[in-house]
Amino acid sequence: MSNLLGVVLFALAILISVSLHEAGHMLTAKAFGMKVTKYFVGFGPTIWSFQRGETEYGIKGIPLGGFCKIVGMTPHDDDVDPADEPRAMWRFPVWKRTIVMSAGSITHFALALVTIWLAAVTLGLPNPKFPTNDAQVRQEPAVIALSDCVLPKIDQRACAPGDPASPAAQAQLRDGDRITSLNGKPVNNYGEMLTGLRALKPGETVKIGYVRDGQAAETSTVLAQTERPPLDNPKGTVGPVAALGVGLTITTPNLVTYGPVAAFGATGDFTRGLAVGTVEALQRLPQKVPALWTAITGGERDVDTPISVVGASRLGGEAVAHGAWLMFILLFISLNFFIGVFNLLPLLPLDGGHIAIAWFERARSWLYARIGRADPGRVDYLKLMPFTYAVILIGGVFTLLTITADVVNPITLFPR
Repeated sequence: MSNLLGVVLFALAILISVSLHEAGHMLTAKAFGMKVTKYFVGFGPTIWSFQRGETEYGIKGIPLGGFCKIVGMTPHDDDVDPADEPRAMWRFPVWKRTIVMSAGSITHFALALVTIWLAAVTLGLPNPKFPTNDAQVRQEPAVIALSDCVLPKIDQRACAPGDPASPAAQAQLRDGDRITSLNGKPVNNYGEMLTGLRALKPGETVKIGYVRDGQAAETSTVLAQTERPPLDNPKGTVGPVAALGVGLTITTPNLVTYGPVAAFGATGDFTRGLAVGTVEALQRLPQKVPALWTAITGGERDVDTPISVVGASRLGGEAVAHGAWLMFILLFISLNFFIGVFNLLPLLPLDGGHIAIAWFERARSWLYARIGRADPGRVDYLKLMPFTYAVILIGGVFTLLTITADVVNPITLFPR
């Protein structure tokens, strides 16, 4: 039930953000004096609407987005009443049209930024210093987590009753102790502890300095034998090594909360990382098509493949079902930021395509004026229709692929 609630909540959040996107277009257009005749949430048949001034507001039957109708977006619109010609959008200065067309994406960015700031001061943001690779893990303090036993073979089996306790347990070490020395040689981090242990031999007695609850102490134990690959080559050939029977407890917090002022800086840092990740994801989209097809035809789903609104809603449902509200919020932030960037790509019928054409016209008019030639006027949108249809077709096929993959082979946050 909680999973379904999460799906509904995330789908509703997406619908609200897309509706606000269209509201951004509408409000800026009205502010500049352009005529907006319709603003609707959803598509298809009208369920409910009302007229206020010159604009009809309402809700349609298919809750998959929204739209607003601005009179005369291009010179080729043939539904402009002669009385409305002076207010046709294409007649306004290019900077005003740019603001109107970019207002949708700006709304998505604003939603993302506000949500990031709110997360920073409440639930917290992912800690940029949290170790994410082996090199960073080895720089962590050597705070240990005890193993119940040490098996002589790698991945042989789980510890069972009757197995001898690990050397660390025999030495009366506990979870949370920080190793500070081995045989008198200082240990500054987990990597140095591993290196120090590898320099010793199975069956050798080792003196261990450690800190517990702020108090330094010392103990000793006889090292066991197990098998591990070389430290500098995790995929190398395994061999016998000395083992203490401990793992690492990462003490660097995964999340960091901030005060209201400090949260602005954290929001900026998080947004920069999000922007880089979004651009990289867009660059990888074409090469991910084969992976989507593999997922649809029975292969393993690559977690790095794109997802649709369906997939995002499913992930949102999983997050709520497992109480991972920060994950739910981060999904919402990422999706809004991605939509904002994607919508600014200079391709018709995206808003970025209209912006690109407006500035191309402006640059071309400026250039022709400088070389003494007549202004060539507006771009003929009709000549661009084949390209526009191609973009729509490619986008439709890609959307169909992602939706199908999200239905038949979805990505999951919490594998069973």
